Amino acid sequence: MQPDEADAVRALILEGLREHWGTIDPGLNRDLDDLEAAGGDRLVLVAMDGPHVVGTGTIVRRSEHCAEIVRMSVDVGHRRCGLGRLLVAELVAAARQWRVERLVLETTASWAAVVRFYERSGFALTHFTEGEFGRDAWFEMKLAG
Repeated sequence: MQPDEADAVRALILEGLREHWGTIDPGLNRDLDDLEAAGGDRLVLVAMDGPHVVGTGTIVRRSEHCAEIVRMSVDVGHRRCGLGRLLVAELVAAARQWRVERLVLETTASWAAVVRFYERSGFALTHFTEGEFGRDAWFEMKLAG
């Protein structure tokens, strides 16, 4: 992600959340205020259609052995064309370059299409947790071992 793309990335993520939840509380998404602070432990990928940001995904190193995919979002008009899978493939490649053993992610369990997407992308459902906003589904992809 380039610094001048941060606002568009933030808007894309928030629009995806609004689509799922019906509304957005900006106070619940403070991590989006500092997208530009990517570094050695975080990589923000951006997919463009001309000058427009149409997809994004972030990988964050959680430990020496584990990284997590967060803040995946694809514009509604660009879904079902392979863009999400391409973003996941690039994030998995980054995790492999970091030499982590596992890649994890979490999503809202009731978002059936999202759950199916991650399963089709090679992630295995590991467990559910009760989160602040309902049931969360946790996934894992083993990269080494």
